[in-house]
Amino acid sequence: MSDWQVRLNQMGTGVFIAVTLFGAITFSDASKAIVVAVDLGLAAIGVFAFLLGYWTAVQRSRTDEISVTELYFMVNNVAPANIRRLMVWCLTSQVVVGVAGAIARPNTDGKPGSVLAFGVLVPLFGLGLNGHWTANNGTFGPRRRKSPADDDGVGQD
Repeated sequence: MSDWQVRLNQMGTGVFIAVTLFGAITFSDASKAIVVAVDLGLAAIGVFAFLLGYWTAVQRSRTDEISVTELYFMVNNVAPANIRRLMVWCLTSQVVVGVAGAIARPNTDGKPGSVLAFGVLVPLFGLGLNGHWTANNGTFGPRRRKSPADDDGVGQD
């Protein structure tokens, strides 16, 4: 597995799970700061990857038929099965752990809310890396035209 997006997604998901568990168990000031830093850092990386992947997908959409579900959820065999399984597993884990962390300590210090709720932003990391990988490496069908009338005639003699 030489695709850096896949390795980064696996490493980021592992760090996220470990930090969320550590934060939920200890819930000290230091662990809260670590949780927030990791969660926001992963979300920021995800947003950046999402934007790069989206830009690349828009460029490819001139010749390839690309749907949102193919791009971000890797459906319709746009990716090899092993990569699709890993990337979707990472995204699913991020959603489950993010929600679990957010509800794990709903009101522990007398104030509503918890810093573990920042974990619900982490699936942006998985979505962004899925989109970036698929936009750059995915296999899509050729762009289809609905009818000859859909052609605007630009660039034709």
